[in-house]
Amino acid sequence: MSAQVSRRAVLAAGLLLALPSAAGPAMSPSEGPPPEARGIWPGARVSRGVRAVVAGHPGADRELLGDLARRADLAGERVAEVLGQPVRPVVLVPGSAGEAALLAGVAGVDGLAAVADAGRVIVVPENFTRLTPTGRDVVLAHELTHIAAGTEGLPAWLYEGFADYVGYRDAGLAVPVAAAELAAEVRAGRPPRELPGPAAFAPTGDTERLARSYQEAWLACRFLAEWSGEGTLVRLYRDAQRAGADRALAAVGLSVGTLTAQWRAYVRRQLA
Repeated sequence: MSAQVSRRAVLAAGLLLALPSAAGPAMSPSEGPPPEARGIWPGARVSRGVRAVVAGHPGADRELLGDLARRADLAGERVAEVLGQPVRPVVLVPGSAGEAALLAGVAGVDGLAAVADAGRVIVVPENFTRLTPTGRDVVLAHELTHIAAGTEGLPAWLYEGFADYVGYRDAGLAVPVAAAELAAEVRAGRPPRELPGPAAFAPTGDTERLARSYQEAWLACRFLAEWSGEGTLVRLYRDAQRAGADRALAAVGLSVGTLTAQWRAYVRRQLA
Protein backbone atom coordinates (compact mmCIF):
# COMPACT_ATOMS: atom_id res chain seq x y z
CA MET A 1 0.00 0.00 0.00
CA SER A 2 1.40 3.32 -1.05
CA ALA A 3 0.65 6.53 0.80
CA GLN A 4 0.17 8.12 -2.60
CA VAL A 5 -2.20 5.55 -4.05
CA SER A 6 -4.83 4.38 -1.60
CA ARG A 7 -7.36 1.71 -2.50
CA ARG A 8 -10.61 0.18 -1.34
CA ALA A 9 -11.29 -3.54 -1.73
CA VAL A 10 -14.41 -4.46 -3.65
CA LEU A 11 -14.99 -7.79 -1.91
CA ALA A 12 -17.03 -7.27 1.24
CA ALA A 13 -20.16 -9.30 1.68
CA GLY A 14 -22.40 -6.38 2.60
CA LEU A 15 -21.39 -4.36 -0.47
CA LEU A 16 -21.77 -6.81 -3.36
CA LEU A 17 -24.71 -7.98 -5.48
CA ALA A 18 -25.27 -4.85 -7.49
CA LEU A 19 -28.78 -3.39 -7.72
CA PRO A 20 -30.17 -1.03 -10.39
CA SER A 21 -28.72 2.45 -10.13
CA ALA A 22 -30.87 5.50 -9.51
CA ALA A 23 -30.91 8.15 -12.20
CA GLY A 24 -28.24 10.80 -11.77
CA PRO A 25 -27.76 14.41 -12.88
CA ALA A 26 -27.92 15.37 -16.51
CA MET A 27 -24.79 15.11 -18.61
CA SER A 28 -22.91 18.34 -19.33
CA PRO A 29 -20.48 17.52 -22.15
CA SER A 30 -20.24 21.15 -23.27
CA GLU A 31 -18.60 22.21 -20.01
CA GLY A 32 -15.64 19.90 -20.57
CA PRO A 33 -13.71 17.79 -18.09
CA PRO A 34 -12.18 19.15 -14.87
CA PRO A 35 -8.48 20.10 -14.87
CA GLU A 36 -7.63 16.77 -13.20
CA ALA A 37 -8.99 14.91 -16.25
CA ARG A 38 -7.92 17.10 -19.15
CA GLY A 39 -5.70 15.49 -21.74
CA ILE A 40 -6.69 11.95 -20.76
CA TRP A 41 -9.55 11.30 -23.20
CA PRO A 42 -10.33 13.48 -26.23
CA GLY A 43 -14.09 13.76 -26.27
CA ALA A 44 -14.49 12.67 -22.64
CA ARG A 45 -18.03 12.38 -21.31
CA VAL A 46 -18.74 14.56 -18.28
CA SER A 47 -21.44 14.55 -15.61
CA ARG A 48 -21.70 17.21 -12.91
CA GLY A 49 -23.38 17.23 -9.54
CA VAL A 50 -23.62 20.13 -7.11
CA ARG A 51 -19.89 19.98 -6.30
CA ALA A 52 -18.78 16.74 -7.92
CA VAL A 53 -17.42 16.35 -11.45
CA VAL A 54 -17.25 12.95 -13.13
CA ALA A 55 -15.32 12.43 -16.37
CA GLY A 56 -15.30 9.21 -18.34
CA HIS A 57 -13.79 7.80 -21.50
CA PRO A 58 -15.82 8.57 -24.67
CA GLY A 59 -17.69 5.26 -24.50
CA ALA A 60 -18.54 5.49 -20.79
CA ASP A 61 -22.08 4.61 -19.77
CA ARG A 62 -24.07 7.81 -19.26
CA GLU A 63 -26.24 6.34 -16.52
CA LEU A 64 -23.16 5.24 -14.57
CA LEU A 65 -21.59 8.71 -14.85
CA GLY A 66 -24.79 10.37 -13.66
CA ASP A 67 -25.12 7.95 -10.76
CA LEU A 68 -21.50 8.60 -9.80
CA ALA A 69 -21.99 12.38 -9.83
CA ARG A 70 -24.96 12.14 -7.47
CA ARG A 71 -23.24 9.66 -5.16
CA ALA A 72 -19.96 11.61 -5.17
CA ASP A 73 -21.89 14.68 -4.00
CA LEU A 74 -23.32 12.66 -1.10
CA ALA A 75 -19.96 11.11 -0.27
CA GLY A 76 -18.31 14.54 -0.33
CA GLU A 77 -20.89 15.86 2.13
CA ARG A 78 -20.24 12.94 4.48
CA VAL A 79 -16.49 13.45 4.38
CA ALA A 80 -16.87 17.21 4.90
CA GLU A 81 -19.09 16.66 7.94
CA VAL A 82 -16.44 14.54 9.67
CA LEU A 83 -13.41 16.60 8.67
CA GLY A 84 -15.00 20.03 8.93
CA GLN A 85 -13.74 21.17 5.55
CA PRO A 86 -15.27 21.46 2.06
CA VAL A 87 -14.75 18.58 -0.37
CA ARG A 88 -14.93 18.85 -4.17
CA PRO A 89 -15.02 15.34 -5.62
CA VAL A 90 -13.40 14.58 -8.98
CA VAL A 91 -14.06 11.07 -10.31
CA LEU A 92 -12.58 9.41 -13.40
CA VAL A 93 -14.22 6.45 -15.15
CA PRO A 94 -11.73 4.63 -17.41
CA GLY A 95 -12.73 1.99 -19.91
CA SER A 96 -11.24 -0.98 -18.06
CA ALA A 97 -9.35 -2.16 -15.02
CA GLY A 98 -6.16 -2.05 -17.07
CA GLU A 99 -6.68 1.60 -17.90
CA ALA A 100 -7.52 2.33 -14.25
CA ALA A 101 -4.19 0.81 -13.18
CA LEU A 102 -2.36 2.82 -15.85
CA LEU A 103 -3.95 6.10 -14.71
CA ALA A 104 -3.11 5.34 -11.07
CA GLY A 105 0.42 4.24 -11.91
CA VAL A 106 0.10 0.84 -10.25
CA ALA A 107 0.75 -2.68 -11.49
CA GLY A 108 -2.80 -3.91 -11.02
CA VAL A 109 -6.15 -3.26 -9.37
CA ASP A 110 -7.32 -6.84 -8.77
CA GLY A 111 -10.11 -6.98 -6.20
CA LEU A 112 -10.42 -3.19 -6.00
CA ALA A 113 -13.44 -0.99 -6.73
CA ALA A 114 -11.60 2.36 -6.89
CA VAL A 115 -8.26 4.03 -6.20
CA ALA A 116 -7.44 7.54 -5.02
CA ASP A 117 -4.55 9.22 -6.78
CA ALA A 118 -3.46 12.81 -7.45
CA GLY A 119 -6.60 14.39 -6.01
CA ARG A 120 -9.07 12.25 -7.95
CA VAL A 121 -10.94 8.99 -7.48
CA ILE A 122 -10.35 6.48 -10.29
CA VAL A 123 -13.13 3.93 -10.59
CA VAL A 124 -12.39 0.34 -11.60
CA PRO A 125 -15.51 -0.13 -13.75
CA GLU A 126 -15.69 -3.94 -13.79
CA ASN A 127 -15.69 -4.03 -9.98
CA PHE A 128 -17.46 -0.81 -9.07
CA THR A 129 -20.56 -1.72 -11.07
CA ARG A 130 -20.89 -4.95 -9.05
CA LEU A 131 -21.52 -2.99 -5.86
CA THR A 132 -24.86 -2.27 -4.22
CA PRO A 133 -25.86 1.40 -4.00
CA THR A 134 -24.66 1.38 -0.37
CA GLY A 135 -21.39 -0.16 -1.47
CA ARG A 136 -20.85 2.57 -4.05
CA ASP A 137 -21.43 5.23 -1.39
CA VAL A 138 -19.00 3.58 1.04
CA VAL A 139 -16.24 3.23 -1.56
CA LEU A 140 -16.57 6.82 -2.78
CA ALA A 141 -16.54 8.23 0.76
CA HIS A 142 -13.52 6.05 1.60
CA GLU A 143 -11.48 7.30 -1.34
CA LEU A 144 -12.55 10.93 -0.90
CA THR A 145 -11.43 10.71 2.74
CA HIS A 146 -7.95 9.72 1.57
CA ILE A 147 -7.87 12.72 -0.76
CA ALA A 148 -9.26 15.24 1.74
CA ALA A 149 -7.46 14.02 4.88
CA GLY A 150 -4.19 12.79 3.35
CA THR A 151 -2.27 9.64 4.23
CA GLU A 152 1.38 10.69 4.41
CA GLY A 153 3.32 9.62 7.49
CA LEU A 154 0.56 7.43 8.90
CA PRO A 155 0.41 3.69 9.61
CA ALA A 156 -1.75 1.81 7.13
CA TRP A 157 -4.26 0.68 9.75
CA LEU A 158 -4.98 4.30 10.66
CA TYR A 159 -5.44 5.82 7.22
CA GLU A 160 -7.35 2.84 5.83
CA GLY A 161 -9.38 2.41 9.00
CA PHE A 162 -10.22 6.12 9.20
CA ALA A 163 -11.34 6.15 5.57
CA ASP A 164 -13.60 3.16 6.23
CA TYR A 165 -14.86 4.80 9.43
CA VAL A 166 -16.07 7.74 7.37
CA GLY A 167 -17.37 5.46 4.62
CA TYR A 168 -19.45 3.28 6.94
CA ARG A 169 -20.47 6.04 9.38
CA ASP A 170 -23.83 6.75 7.72
CA ALA A 171 -24.20 3.56 5.68
CA GLY A 172 -26.68 1.87 8.02
CA LEU A 173 -24.93 -1.51 7.88
CA ALA A 174 -24.65 -3.66 11.00
CA VAL A 175 -21.06 -4.41 12.00
CA PRO A 176 -21.33 -8.19 11.41
CA VAL A 177 -22.66 -7.49 7.90
CA ALA A 178 -20.00 -4.93 6.98
CA ALA A 179 -17.27 -7.11 8.50
CA ALA A 180 -18.61 -10.51 7.43
CA GLU A 181 -15.23 -11.98 6.47
CA LEU A 182 -13.64 -10.99 9.78
CA ALA A 183 -16.72 -12.18 11.69
CA ALA A 184 -16.32 -15.64 10.19
CA GLU A 185 -12.71 -15.78 11.41
CA VAL A 186 -13.63 -14.60 14.91
CA ARG A 187 -16.42 -17.16 15.21
CA ALA A 188 -13.99 -19.85 14.09
CA GLY A 189 -11.68 -18.93 16.98
CA ARG A 190 -9.18 -16.99 14.86
CA PRO A 191 -9.44 -13.34 15.98
CA PRO A 192 -6.78 -10.89 14.73
CA ARG A 193 -3.62 -10.66 16.79
CA GLU A 194 -2.16 -7.35 15.61
CA LEU A 195 -3.18 -4.25 13.71
CA PRO A 196 -2.75 -4.74 9.95
CA GLY A 197 0.41 -3.32 8.38
CA PRO A 198 1.04 -2.06 4.84
CA ALA A 199 1.53 -5.52 3.33
CA ALA A 200 -1.95 -6.56 4.47
CA PHE A 201 -3.51 -4.06 2.05
CA ALA A 202 -1.54 -5.08 -1.04
CA PRO A 203 -3.79 -6.51 -3.82
CA THR A 204 -3.30 -10.26 -4.02
CA GLY A 205 -5.31 -13.26 -5.11
CA ASP A 206 -6.56 -13.64 -1.52
CA THR A 207 -9.49 -11.23 -1.69
CA GLU A 208 -10.99 -12.44 1.59
CA ARG A 209 -7.74 -11.67 3.43
CA LEU A 210 -7.72 -8.22 1.83
CA ALA A 211 -11.30 -7.60 2.94
CA ARG A 212 -10.45 -8.69 6.50
CA SER A 213 -7.54 -6.24 6.61
CA TYR A 214 -9.85 -3.33 5.85
CA GLN A 215 -12.36 -4.60 8.39
CA GLU A 216 -9.71 -4.90 11.09
CA ALA A 217 -8.52 -1.35 10.45
CA TRP A 218 -12.08 -0.01 10.33
CA LEU A 219 -12.92 -1.55 13.71
CA ALA A 220 -9.77 -0.07 15.26
CA CYS A 221 -10.93 3.43 14.27
CA ARG A 222 -14.54 2.68 15.14
CA PHE A 223 -13.37 1.60 18.59
CA LEU A 224 -11.45 4.86 19.05
CA ALA A 225 -14.49 6.91 18.04
CA GLU A 226 -16.76 5.00 20.44
CA TRP A 227 -14.18 5.07 23.22
CA SER A 228 -13.51 8.82 23.19
CA GLY A 229 -15.70 10.43 20.52
CA GLU A 230 -15.43 11.16 16.83
CA GLY A 231 -13.71 14.49 17.49
CA THR A 232 -10.93 12.67 19.34
CA LEU A 233 -10.47 10.28 16.41
CA VAL A 234 -10.17 13.19 13.96
CA ARG A 235 -7.71 15.02 16.24
CA LEU A 236 -5.68 11.84 16.70
CA TYR A 237 -5.49 11.43 12.91
CA ARG A 238 -4.27 14.98 12.41
CA ASP A 239 -1.87 14.80 15.35
CA ALA A 240 -0.44 11.55 13.94
CA GLN A 241 0.26 13.32 10.65
CA ARG A 242 2.18 16.05 12.47
CA ALA A 243 3.94 14.13 15.23
CA GLY A 244 3.58 10.42 14.45
CA ALA A 245 1.08 7.81 15.56
CA ASP A 246 2.88 6.90 18.80
CA ARG A 247 2.78 10.47 20.11
CA ALA A 248 -0.79 10.97 18.95
CA LEU A 249 -1.90 7.83 20.78
CA ALA A 250 0.04 8.84 23.89
CA ALA A 251 -1.80 12.17 23.90
CA VAL A 252 -5.09 10.31 24.38
CA GLY A 253 -3.66 7.91 26.95
CA LEU A 254 -2.91 4.94 24.71
CA SER A 255 0.08 3.09 23.30
CA VAL A 256 0.05 0.79 20.28
CA GLY A 257 0.09 -2.13 22.71
CA THR A 258 -2.86 -0.95 24.82
CA LEU A 259 -4.82 0.02 21.71
CA THR A 260 -4.18 -3.41 20.21
CA ALA A 261 -5.41 -5.18 23.34
CA GLN A 262 -8.54 -3.04 23.61
CA TRP A 263 -9.23 -3.33 19.88
CA ARG A 264 -8.97 -7.13 19.98
CA ALA A 265 -11.49 -7.23 22.82
CA TYR A 266 -13.77 -4.85 20.91
CA VAL A 267 -13.59 -7.03 17.77
CA ARG A 268 -14.62 -10.07 19.80
CA ARG A 269 -17.52 -8.18 21.38
CA GLN A 270 -18.76 -6.95 18.01
CA LEU A 271 -18.35 -10.15 16.01
CA ALA A 272 -18.34 -13.21 18.29
